[in-house]
Amino acid sequence: MAAGDLDDWRRAESPRARVGRRIEVHPSIGSTNDRARETLDEPDGAGRAVVAEEQTGGRGRRGRRWLSAPGRNLAVSVAVRPRLAASDAWQLAAGAALAARAACAAHSAVALKWPNDLLADDGAKLGGLLVETTIDGDRIGTAVIGLGINVNWRRDEMPAEIARAATSLASLAGADIDRPGLLASYLDELDVELVAIEAGRSPLGRYRAACATLGTEVGIETPGGRVEGRAIEIAEGGALVVETRTGRVVLTTGDVVRLRAEMPA
Repeated sequence: MAAGDLDDWRRAESPRARVGRRIEVHPSIGSTNDRARETLDEPDGAGRAVVAEEQTGGRGRRGRRWLSAPGRNLAVSVAVRPRLAASDAWQLAAGAALAARAACAAHSAVALKWPNDLLADDGAKLGGLLVETTIDGDRIGTAVIGLGINVNWRRDEMPAEIARAATSLASLAGADIDRPGLLASYLDELDVELVAIEAGRSPLGRYRAACATLGTEVGIETPGGRVEGRAIEIAEGGALVVETRTGRVVLTTGDVVRLRAEMPA
């Protein structure tokens, strides 16, 4: 799909769904997450999918800038008012990650890296999620679910500093991917995940099964410093449990900066 064929994205609309009932497309925008949050103040804005061919202020976790080639990838955000306790907010990120993984599965096997990345089999990063919530008492007030996936940005076209650790669906599949079709699959899967979570069906078991971080030796950068050890569990509540030389550490946030099956002796 050419970057100018913006209406083609609207093939992914599903008017009766909770998410993706309408697709809003931008040739260029600061941040799809910021725009999606604004839609909650508009009539029928909840559940609208905001798609951009280019983000000038796209961001990942901890304020990092998200770099993406214009017109090649998928950047989409959806804002919802979930019927969910604040303590279960982590389930939204887990469910969204599983939805993205399922959408990619038609093109390539994809694993998850705690807390919110999509990985190829060789560990290269394929995409990531940014879920931002507001809390109203003991309930979630609003949630913005942002997703970025490298789709048709071939690895050999990426800047060297990105290509060292990243890949794309087209690179994995050996062919360009229909981006509106991928969006439609993701929104369908996300709709299913949201309904299930609100009905009390946790995604934790399926997230554990898909998480490549578990069972590996990791180094994790946290606000309190670096933690090194073996990732042994995703606990209830979405925290990562790491077995270190001095005991078990439970992490609710952090960046996995090293991920391999064995540590050198």
